[in-house]
Amino acid sequence: MTNDQVLVQVESLTKHFPITQGIIFQHQVGAVRAVDGVTFNIYRGETLGLVGESGCGKTTAGRTILQLYRPTAGQVIFDGADLTVLKGEALRRMRQRMQMIFQDPYASLNPRMTIARIISEPLRIHGPFIPQMTTTHTVSEPLRAHRLASRKEQIERVQELLRLVRLNPRFINRYPHEFSGGQRQRIGIARTLASNPEFIVCDEPISALDVSIQAQVVNLLEDLQDQLGLTYLFIAHDLSMVRHICDRVAVMYLGKIVELAKKNELYDHPVHPYTQALLSAVPVPDPKVERQRRRIILEGDVPSPVNPPPGCHFSTRCSIAQEICSQEEPPWRDVGGGHFVACHTA
Repeated sequence: MTNDQVLVQVESLTKHFPITQGIIFQHQVGAVRAVDGVTFNIYRGETLGLVGESGCGKTTAGRTILQLYRPTAGQVIFDGADLTVLKGEALRRMRQRMQMIFQDPYASLNPRMTIARIISEPLRIHGPFIPQMTTTHTVSEPLRAHRLASRKEQIERVQELLRLVRLNPRFINRYPHEFSGGQRQRIGIARTLASNPEFIVCDEPISALDVSIQAQVVNLLEDLQDQLGLTYLFIAHDLSMVRHICDRVAVMYLGKIVELAKKNELYDHPVHPYTQALLSAVPVPDPKVERQRRRIILEGDVPSPVNPPPGCHFSTRCSIAQEICSQEEPPWRDVGGGHFVACHTA
């Protein structure tokens, strides 16, 4: 991949949530270091997976990239524009090109709004004109950029979006409680596509769904990516699903990226001890192979993000940690073939 193919460039991104005391005169006594200086690129048309334990900062990283949380430090460069310095109308125009699929399909849809109002909400927020996506892929005519001057045109667009996510367009006057979890998530995807985005943060979009529905939603996301030329940041816990859908995978621990590589390279040759522990917990659908595998059990609890350990954050749970691990932060280095790791002993 070359630099001209980079769509999203994240440089030393940091998000700390302040901890304050006092009712009238509040003063800061600390901070939750949710995202603590992460750096990576996302290339056009690819799916980058972001995995890690609960509470490691995956969702916060995704929201901070989209500027739903304003970063404490660092840069997010989207198609050459630094989002961290944009405000007001300039930021709103950029947000037409990047959207988010939320984790909970029950909480992300307004129960008092019809499906037509939910999906057309981006059209009302960003105005009647939706810019055309910069992609060479073929896009159906109702999804191309044009002025939606009338209510009828907006309804036609909503119906086309419902067809795109494989739902009946006659559902537009129904309410969210009339749909299953998988159908609700498809409605959320349709709303995400309403503004013709180029980049979508998928925040665990299948974790709240039944196993039988998860594959359908993942296949839908892959088809939409091929048809519309989308770029994904796919946040998930299911490592087997991440290997299926993603091109590269980044492993996050306590606010930091500890390893990043192409999916097959990461799964076949994990370098960081934390990545090795995560992958050892993924079941293999072969009884003979599963009996021969050794599960790596991590001892101790995840340190508090309020007061992380010095040096390598993983040093308190690492079985091969040395003295330098608790004193110096490991450098981010390439061990070959675009396989990056932050570890002194790897």
